[in-house]
Amino acid sequence: MGNIYFIFEFNRLKIIRIFVKILHLKKTVLLVLLLSSALSFAQTTRKYSNEFMNIGVDAAALGMANAVVAYSGDVNSGYWNPAGLVQLEDNQLGLMHSSYFANIANYNYAAYAMPLDDQSAVGISIIRFGVDDILDTTQLIDEEGNVNYDNINLFSAADYGLTFSYSRRLPVPGLNYGVNAKIIRRVIGDFASSWGFGLDFGIQFHSDNSWYIGLMARDITTTFNAWAIDEEKLADIQNAIEGQNQEAPSGTELTLPKIQIGVAKTFEFNYDYTLRTELDLIMRFEENNDLISTSFVSVNPALGFEFGYTDLVFLRGGLGNFQNELQIDNSESLTFQPSFGVGFKYRGIQLDYAFTDIGDQSAALYSNVFSLKLDFSIFR
Repeated sequence: MGNIYFIFEFNRLKIIRIFVKILHLKKTVLLVLLLSSALSFAQTTRKYSNEFMNIGVDAAALGMANAVVAYSGDVNSGYWNPAGLVQLEDNQLGLMHSSYFANIANYNYAAYAMPLDDQSAVGISIIRFGVDDILDTTQLIDEEGNVNYDNINLFSAADYGLTFSYSRRLPVPGLNYGVNAKIIRRVIGDFASSWGFGLDFGIQFHSDNSWYIGLMARDITTTFNAWAIDEEKLADIQNAIEGQNQEAPSGTELTLPKIQIGVAKTFEFNYDYTLRTELDLIMRFEENNDLISTSFVSVNPALGFEFGYTDLVFLRGGLGNFQNELQIDNSESLTFQPSFGVGFKYRGIQLDYAFTDIGDQSAALYSNVFSLKLDFSIFR
Protein backbone atom coordinates (compact mmCIF):
# COMPACT_ATOMS: atom_id res chain seq x y z
CA MET A 1 0.00 0.00 0.00
CA GLY A 2 2.87 2.41 0.78
CA ASN A 3 4.23 2.00 -2.75
CA ILE A 4 0.76 2.58 -4.25
CA TYR A 5 0.35 5.77 -2.19
CA PHE A 6 3.60 7.26 -3.44
CA ILE A 7 2.86 6.27 -7.05
CA PHE A 8 -0.47 8.09 -6.88
CA GLU A 9 0.98 11.25 -5.34
CA PHE A 10 3.97 11.69 -7.63
CA ASN A 11 2.26 10.63 -10.84
CA ARG A 12 -0.30 13.31 -10.02
CA LEU A 13 2.51 15.86 -9.72
CA LYS A 14 3.80 14.82 -13.14
CA ILE A 15 0.37 15.31 -14.71
CA ILE A 16 -0.01 18.72 -13.09
CA ARG A 17 3.33 19.90 -14.47
CA ILE A 18 2.37 18.82 -17.99
CA PHE A 19 -0.98 20.63 -17.74
CA VAL A 20 0.72 23.86 -16.71
CA LYS A 21 2.94 23.81 -19.77
CA ILE A 22 0.25 22.79 -22.26
CA LEU A 23 -2.97 24.36 -21.02
CA HIS A 24 -1.56 27.48 -19.31
CA LEU A 25 -3.38 26.71 -16.10
CA LYS A 26 -4.93 29.68 -14.40
CA LYS A 27 -4.02 31.08 -11.04
CA THR A 28 -3.38 28.71 -8.10
CA VAL A 29 -4.52 25.41 -9.68
CA LEU A 30 -1.15 23.69 -9.35
CA LEU A 31 -0.59 24.84 -5.83
CA VAL A 32 -4.12 24.01 -4.70
CA LEU A 33 -3.68 20.39 -5.76
CA LEU A 34 -0.14 20.08 -4.42
CA LEU A 35 -0.73 21.78 -1.09
CA SER A 36 -4.03 20.04 -0.47
CA SER A 37 -2.13 16.78 -0.91
CA ALA A 38 0.66 18.06 1.29
CA LEU A 39 -1.65 19.22 4.03
CA SER A 40 -3.19 15.78 4.16
CA PHE A 41 0.19 14.65 5.52
CA ALA A 42 -0.40 16.76 8.59
CA GLN A 43 -3.31 14.92 10.14
CA THR A 44 -3.12 13.55 13.64
CA THR A 45 -2.45 9.96 12.58
CA ARG A 46 -1.78 8.22 9.30
CA LYS A 47 -1.29 4.62 8.29
CA TYR A 48 1.54 5.65 5.99
CA SER A 49 3.75 8.33 7.45
CA ASN A 50 7.41 8.97 6.61
CA GLU A 51 7.17 6.22 3.99
CA PHE A 52 10.36 7.44 2.34
CA MET A 53 12.18 5.91 5.32
CA ASN A 54 10.79 2.47 4.36
CA ILE A 55 11.99 2.36 0.74
CA GLY A 56 15.30 0.76 1.66
CA VAL A 57 18.99 1.39 0.99
CA ASP A 58 21.87 -0.51 -0.61
CA ALA A 59 21.36 -2.19 -3.99
CA ALA A 60 22.62 -5.47 -2.52
CA ALA A 61 19.74 -5.51 -0.03
CA LEU A 62 17.15 -4.32 -2.55
CA GLY A 63 18.21 -7.07 -4.92
CA MET A 64 17.27 -9.55 -2.18
CA ALA A 65 13.81 -7.99 -1.67
CA ASN A 66 14.98 -6.34 1.58
CA ALA A 67 15.41 -9.72 3.31
CA VAL A 68 18.60 -8.79 5.18
CA VAL A 69 17.87 -7.93 8.83
CA ALA A 70 19.34 -11.19 10.16
CA TYR A 71 22.64 -11.11 8.24
CA SER A 72 23.34 -7.40 7.65
CA GLY A 73 26.79 -6.53 8.99
CA ASP A 74 28.26 -3.50 7.18
CA VAL A 75 27.85 0.27 6.94
CA ASN A 76 24.27 -0.16 5.72
CA SER A 77 23.29 -1.94 8.94
CA GLY A 78 22.53 1.46 10.39
CA TYR A 79 19.39 1.32 8.25
CA TRP A 80 18.56 -2.40 8.16
CA ASN A 81 19.58 -3.45 11.67
CA PRO A 82 21.98 -1.33 13.75
CA ALA A 83 23.00 -4.44 15.73
CA GLY A 84 25.02 -5.51 12.68
CA LEU A 85 27.37 -2.52 12.83
CA VAL A 86 29.46 -4.28 15.46
CA GLN A 87 30.62 -6.73 12.76
CA LEU A 88 32.65 -3.96 11.09
CA GLU A 89 36.39 -4.57 11.01
CA ASP A 90 37.25 -1.12 9.59
CA ASN A 91 35.62 2.17 8.67
CA GLN A 92 33.16 2.01 5.78
CA LEU A 93 31.39 4.47 3.49
CA GLY A 94 28.15 3.69 1.63
CA LEU A 95 26.47 5.64 -1.20
CA MET A 96 23.32 4.98 -3.22
CA HIS A 97 21.23 6.70 -5.89
CA SER A 98 17.99 5.73 -7.60
CA SER A 99 15.16 7.41 -9.44
CA TYR A 100 11.47 6.63 -9.03
CA PHE A 101 8.24 7.32 -10.93
CA ALA A 102 9.79 7.89 -14.38
CA ASN A 103 12.61 10.01 -12.90
CA ILE A 104 10.19 12.42 -11.23
CA ALA A 105 11.57 11.63 -7.76
CA ASN A 106 15.21 11.14 -6.77
CA TYR A 107 16.33 9.04 -3.83
CA ASN A 108 19.85 9.52 -2.44
CA TYR A 109 21.60 7.96 0.52
CA ALA A 110 25.00 8.27 2.19
CA ALA A 111 26.33 6.52 5.29
CA TYR A 112 29.53 6.25 7.30
CA ALA A 113 30.29 3.78 10.08
CA MET A 114 33.28 2.82 12.18
CA PRO A 115 34.16 0.42 15.01
CA LEU A 116 34.93 2.05 18.34
CA ASP A 117 36.60 -1.06 19.73
CA ASP A 118 36.12 -4.83 19.62
CA GLN A 119 32.77 -4.51 21.40
CA SER A 120 31.01 -1.51 19.83
CA ALA A 121 30.55 0.58 16.69
CA VAL A 122 28.80 3.76 15.57
CA GLY A 123 27.35 5.07 12.32
CA ILE A 124 25.62 8.03 10.72
CA SER A 125 23.48 8.13 7.58
CA ILE A 126 21.29 10.54 5.66
CA ILE A 127 18.49 9.95 3.16
CA ARG A 128 16.93 12.46 0.78
CA PHE A 129 13.79 11.71 -1.22
CA GLY A 130 12.66 14.64 -3.30
CA VAL A 131 10.75 15.99 -6.27
CA ASP A 132 12.49 19.08 -7.66
CA ASP A 133 11.57 21.86 -10.08
CA ILE A 134 7.83 21.84 -9.35
CA LEU A 135 6.03 24.79 -10.94
CA ASP A 136 4.48 27.38 -8.61
CA THR A 137 1.75 29.13 -10.64
CA THR A 138 0.07 31.11 -7.85
CA GLN A 139 1.29 34.37 -9.40
CA LEU A 140 0.85 33.32 -13.04
CA ILE A 141 -2.00 35.80 -13.58
CA ASP A 142 -1.30 39.30 -12.31
CA GLU A 143 -3.77 41.74 -10.74
CA GLU A 144 -4.83 43.05 -14.17
CA GLY A 145 -5.70 39.56 -15.39
CA ASN A 146 -2.68 39.18 -17.67
CA VAL A 147 -0.74 35.93 -17.92
CA ASN A 148 2.90 36.53 -17.02
CA TYR A 149 5.10 33.46 -17.31
CA ASP A 150 7.96 35.33 -15.62
CA ASN A 151 6.00 34.98 -12.38
CA ILE A 152 6.29 31.19 -12.40
CA ASN A 153 8.74 29.97 -9.77
CA LEU A 154 10.19 26.55 -9.06
CA PHE A 155 10.27 24.76 -5.74
CA SER A 156 11.06 21.34 -4.29
CA ALA A 157 9.18 18.89 -2.11
CA ALA A 158 11.84 16.94 -0.22
CA ASP A 159 12.09 14.58 2.75
CA TYR A 160 15.26 14.11 4.79
CA GLY A 161 16.14 11.47 7.34
CA LEU A 162 19.28 11.75 9.49
CA THR A 163 20.10 8.66 11.56
CA PHE A 164 22.66 8.15 14.34
CA SER A 165 23.41 4.50 15.13
CA TYR A 166 25.13 2.62 17.94
CA SER A 167 25.84 -1.11 18.24
CA ARG A 168 27.35 -3.25 20.98
CA ARG A 169 28.12 -6.91 21.66
CA LEU A 170 26.36 -8.54 24.60
CA PRO A 171 28.00 -11.01 27.03
CA VAL A 172 26.25 -13.91 25.27
CA PRO A 173 28.50 -15.05 22.36
CA GLY A 174 27.04 -14.10 18.98
CA LEU A 175 24.39 -11.76 20.43
CA ASN A 176 24.47 -8.04 19.54
CA TYR A 177 22.09 -5.10 19.88
CA GLY A 178 21.82 -1.69 18.25
CA VAL A 179 19.80 1.51 18.49
CA ASN A 180 18.99 4.34 16.08
CA ALA A 181 18.07 7.94 16.82
CA LYS A 182 16.35 9.53 13.80
CA ILE A 183 15.74 13.17 12.92
CA ILE A 184 13.14 13.73 10.18
CA ARG A 185 12.89 16.90 8.14
CA ARG A 186 10.19 17.36 5.47
CA VAL A 187 9.91 20.49 3.33
CA ILE A 188 7.36 21.50 0.68
CA GLY A 189 8.81 24.70 -0.76
CA ASP A 190 7.90 27.69 1.38
CA PHE A 191 4.41 26.33 1.98
CA ALA A 192 4.91 23.74 4.72
CA SER A 193 7.67 22.02 6.67
CA SER A 194 8.03 19.65 9.59
CA TRP A 195 10.49 18.25 12.12
CA GLY A 196 10.27 14.77 13.60
CA PHE A 197 12.14 12.43 15.90
CA GLY A 198 12.08 8.68 16.49
CA LEU A 199 13.97 5.62 17.74
CA ASP A 200 14.69 2.15 16.33
CA PHE A 201 15.97 -0.96 18.09
CA GLY A 202 17.63 -4.02 16.60
CA ILE A 203 19.08 -7.32 17.76
CA GLN A 204 21.04 -10.09 16.02
CA PHE A 205 22.27 -13.55 16.93
CA HIS A 206 24.88 -15.49 14.94
CA SER A 207 25.47 -19.18 15.67
CA ASP A 208 28.66 -21.16 15.10
CA ASN A 209 26.96 -23.26 12.41
CA SER A 210 26.16 -20.27 10.14
CA TRP A 211 22.60 -19.56 11.27
CA TYR A 212 21.58 -15.92 11.72
CA ILE A 213 18.55 -14.44 13.47
CA GLY A 214 17.62 -10.76 13.50
CA LEU A 215 14.89 -8.41 14.68
CA MET A 216 14.45 -4.77 13.72
CA ALA A 217 11.80 -2.64 15.45
CA ARG A 218 11.29 0.68 13.69
CA ASP A 219 9.69 3.77 15.19
CA ILE A 220 9.33 2.15 18.61
CA THR A 221 8.38 5.55 20.05
CA THR A 222 5.71 6.17 17.37
CA THR A 223 7.88 8.65 15.48
CA PHE A 224 6.17 12.04 15.25
CA ASN A 225 6.31 14.94 12.82
CA ALA A 226 5.32 18.45 13.85
CA TRP A 227 4.18 20.45 10.81
CA ALA A 228 4.24 24.23 10.33
CA ILE A 229 2.05 25.76 7.60
CA ASP A 230 2.84 29.20 6.16
CA GLU A 231 -0.39 31.13 6.65
CA GLU A 232 0.42 33.67 3.92
CA LYS A 233 1.03 30.91 1.39
CA LEU A 234 -2.17 29.21 2.53
CA ALA A 235 -4.06 32.46 1.97
CA ASP A 236 -2.89 32.46 -1.67
CA ILE A 237 -4.91 29.35 -2.39
CA GLN A 238 -7.88 29.84 -0.07
CA ASN A 239 -11.16 30.04 -1.98
CA ALA A 240 -9.47 28.96 -5.22
CA ILE A 241 -11.78 25.96 -4.89
CA GLU A 242 -14.94 26.86 -3.00
CA GLY A 243 -15.04 25.36 0.47
CA GLN A 244 -11.50 23.94 0.22
CA ASN A 245 -8.34 24.83 2.18
CA GLN A 246 -10.12 27.26 4.50
CA GLU A 247 -8.14 26.38 7.61
CA ALA A 248 -4.72 24.91 8.30
CA PRO A 249 -5.03 21.30 9.49
CA SER A 250 -3.69 19.77 12.68
CA GLY A 251 0.08 19.86 12.66
CA THR A 252 1.01 16.55 14.32
CA GLU A 253 1.63 13.30 12.45
CA LEU A 254 2.45 9.95 14.04
CA THR A 255 4.28 6.98 12.50
CA LEU A 256 3.21 3.60 13.87
CA PRO A 257 5.87 1.02 14.84
CA LYS A 258 6.93 -1.72 12.42
CA ILE A 259 8.80 -4.96 13.13
CA GLN A 260 10.92 -7.03 10.76
CA ILE A 261 12.09 -10.50 11.85
CA GLY A 262 14.52 -12.57 9.80
CA VAL A 263 16.28 -15.94 9.72
CA ALA A 264 19.28 -16.55 7.44
CA LYS A 265 21.60 -19.42 6.63
CA THR A 266 24.89 -19.46 4.72
CA PHE A 267 26.39 -22.39 2.81
CA GLU A 268 29.87 -22.90 1.39
CA PHE A 269 30.68 -25.14 -1.60
CA ASN A 270 34.18 -26.19 -2.66
CA TYR A 271 35.69 -23.17 -0.89
CA ASP A 272 34.97 -20.84 -3.85
CA TYR A 273 31.16 -20.76 -3.87
CA THR A 274 28.80 -19.42 -1.22
CA LEU A 275 25.03 -19.24 -0.91
CA ARG A 276 23.10 -17.08 1.52
CA THR A 277 19.35 -17.35 1.94
CA GLU A 278 17.09 -15.33 4.21
CA LEU A 279 13.38 -15.25 5.02
CA ASP A 280 11.96 -12.14 6.70
CA LEU A 281 8.52 -11.30 8.03
CA ILE A 282 7.58 -7.61 7.92
CA MET A 283 4.83 -6.65 10.37
CA ARG A 284 2.74 -3.48 10.53
CA PHE A 285 0.24 -2.90 13.32
CA GLU A 286 -2.67 -2.10 11.04
CA GLU A 287 -5.01 -3.77 8.60
CA ASN A 288 -4.04 -3.47 4.95
CA ASN A 289 -3.56 -5.54 1.77
CA ASP A 290 -0.58 -7.57 2.96
CA LEU A 291 -0.54 -11.33 2.41
CA ILE A 292 -1.69 -11.89 6.01
CA SER A 293 -3.81 -9.10 7.45
CA THR A 294 -5.87 -8.79 10.63
CA SER A 295 -7.25 -5.86 12.60
CA PHE A 296 -4.23 -6.10 14.92
CA VAL A 297 -1.26 -6.83 12.63
CA SER A 298 -0.45 -7.39 8.96
CA VAL A 299 2.41 -9.65 7.88
CA ASN A 300 4.29 -9.55 4.59
CA PRO A 301 7.05 -12.12 3.84
CA ALA A 302 10.26 -11.38 1.95
CA LEU A 303 12.60 -14.05 0.59
CA GLY A 304 16.08 -13.36 -0.75
CA PHE A 305 19.21 -15.18 -1.81
CA GLU A 306 22.79 -14.28 -2.72
CA PHE A 307 25.13 -16.56 -4.66
CA GLY A 308 28.81 -15.61 -4.44
CA TYR A 309 31.99 -16.69 -6.20
CA THR A 310 35.36 -16.20 -4.45
CA ASP A 311 33.95 -13.16 -2.63
CA LEU A 312 34.33 -11.32 -5.94
CA VAL A 313 31.11 -11.68 -7.94
CA PHE A 314 27.57 -11.91 -6.55
CA LEU A 315 24.20 -12.81 -8.04
CA ARG A 316 21.06 -11.94 -6.07
CA GLY A 317 17.32 -12.38 -6.28
CA GLY A 318 14.25 -12.00 -4.11
CA LEU A 319 10.48 -11.89 -3.80
CA GLY A 320 8.60 -9.44 -1.59
CA ASN A 321 5.73 -6.95 -1.26
CA PHE A 322 3.02 -9.62 -1.49
CA GLN A 323 -0.34 -7.85 -1.81
CA ASN A 324 -3.97 -8.97 -2.08
CA GLU A 325 -5.13 -6.44 -4.68
CA LEU A 326 -8.79 -5.79 -5.37
CA GLN A 327 -9.71 -6.22 -9.03
CA ILE A 328 -12.43 -4.47 -11.06
CA ASP A 329 -14.80 -7.42 -10.59
CA ASN A 330 -14.31 -7.17 -6.78
CA SER A 331 -12.19 -10.32 -6.70
CA GLU A 332 -8.75 -10.34 -5.09
CA SER A 333 -5.53 -11.20 -6.88
CA LEU A 334 -2.18 -11.89 -5.23
CA THR A 335 0.68 -9.80 -6.60
CA PHE A 336 4.31 -9.67 -5.59
CA GLN A 337 7.44 -7.68 -6.36
CA PRO A 338 10.41 -9.64 -7.70
CA SER A 339 13.93 -8.24 -7.65
CA PHE A 340 17.27 -9.07 -9.18
CA GLY A 341 20.78 -7.84 -8.52
CA VAL A 342 24.47 -8.28 -9.24
CA GLY A 343 27.54 -7.15 -7.34
CA PHE A 344 31.29 -6.89 -7.85
CA LYS A 345 33.83 -6.63 -5.06
CA TYR A 346 37.54 -6.01 -5.40
CA ARG A 347 39.62 -5.50 -2.31
CA GLY A 348 37.74 -2.84 -0.35
CA ILE A 349 35.51 -1.54 -3.16
CA GLN A 350 32.07 -3.02 -3.82
CA LEU A 351 29.69 -1.92 -6.57
CA ASP A 352 26.12 -3.26 -6.58
CA TYR A 353 23.14 -3.00 -8.91
CA ALA A 354 19.50 -3.95 -8.35
CA PHE A 355 16.50 -4.06 -10.66
CA THR A 356 13.18 -4.21 -8.82
CA ASP A 357 9.68 -5.18 -9.92
CA ILE A 358 10.75 -7.47 -12.75
CA GLY A 359 7.93 -8.05 -15.23
CA ASP A 360 5.63 -5.50 -13.52
CA GLN A 361 4.17 -8.18 -11.25
CA SER A 362 3.16 -5.65 -8.61
CA ALA A 363 1.62 -2.18 -8.66
CA ALA A 364 5.01 -0.64 -7.91
CA LEU A 365 7.06 0.95 -10.69
CA TYR A 366 10.37 -0.71 -11.47
CA SER A 367 13.59 1.03 -10.57
CA ASN A 368 17.27 0.72 -11.35
CA VAL A 369 19.35 1.13 -8.20
CA PHE A 370 23.11 1.57 -7.90
CA SER A 371 25.17 1.64 -4.74
CA LEU A 372 28.82 1.83 -3.77
CA LYS A 373 30.52 0.60 -0.62
CA LEU A 374 34.08 1.50 0.31
CA ASP A 375 36.02 -0.26 3.07
CA PHE A 376 38.82 1.91 4.39
CA SER A 377 41.07 -1.15 4.79
CA ILE A 378 42.03 -0.51 1.18
CA PHE A 379 44.07 2.47 2.38
CA ARG A 380 45.93 0.60 5.11
